[in-house]
Amino acid sequence: MKEENKKVSKLFRKRWVVPSIYLLSAALILTGVLWFQSKTNDIVQPPVDEAKQGTAVNEPESVPVQQTVEQIAMPVLDPNAVEIAKPFYDFSAPAEEQEAALVSYNDEYYPNKGVDIAMKNGESFDVTASLSGTVVKAEKDPLFGYVVHIQHDRGVVTVYQSLQDVQVKTGDTVKQGQVIAKAGTSEFNKEAGVHVHFEIRKDGQAVNPVAYFDQPLSALESKEQQTEQQETNQNKTNEQQSDPSSTVPDASIGMART
Repeated sequence: MKEENKKVSKLFRKRWVVPSIYLLSAALILTGVLWFQSKTNDIVQPPVDEAKQGTAVNEPESVPVQQTVEQIAMPVLDPNAVEIAKPFYDFSAPAEEQEAALVSYNDEYYPNKGVDIAMKNGESFDVTASLSGTVVKAEKDPLFGYVVHIQHDRGVVTVYQSLQDVQVKTGDTVKQGQVIAKAGTSEFNKEAGVHVHFEIRKDGQAVNPVAYFDQPLSALESKEQQTEQQETNQNKTNEQQSDPSSTVPDASIGMART
């Protein structure tokens, strides 16, 4: 027993023994810690929704940006540089205003179904799409010059006549403000000179464009209201045609534009 104690005592006198014991102890402790961590990671985690992977915790759901509602615009680049050369024929307007809205052709008079827009200096100008939409007609008419029809939502069609240098064709999709042609002339309304005849049709019925500039499509009357107004207008037309004291001499009222 004494012999063994001497051997142990002699062993501890060597310089490398104690550091070795410390290193061995540290290695055992580190091994134990790593083993404990591996066991902890084996614990079953709750299932993760794959659809939400990559999404930060507490991140608010994205909200779609609301599209800007287009307002009906005058079909020109600079509204301040043009004027209404001939207004829309309003059946409820005073006789003087109605007479100013008649178009003379072949010694007969026709109600203006839109507005005639011209430059104040009489020059040509770029004609733009009043609203975004699809071109459903783009052709030359012997009476009205080049014509373009653009289809929009809510049964609305915008009509452009007396054009030249048309830059769109049937089937094209156009954006609001896009140049579609230049203002020109027409056989139907020579006295207007260089201009663009512009109409807004709701369910096939013409409405006064000036009343709806800077308004959304929702501002237009419903189809039922349009039908009622059309019947009223037709009754007034019949009364004017049968009245010998009409303020418009030798007038033939009621021919619609194409």
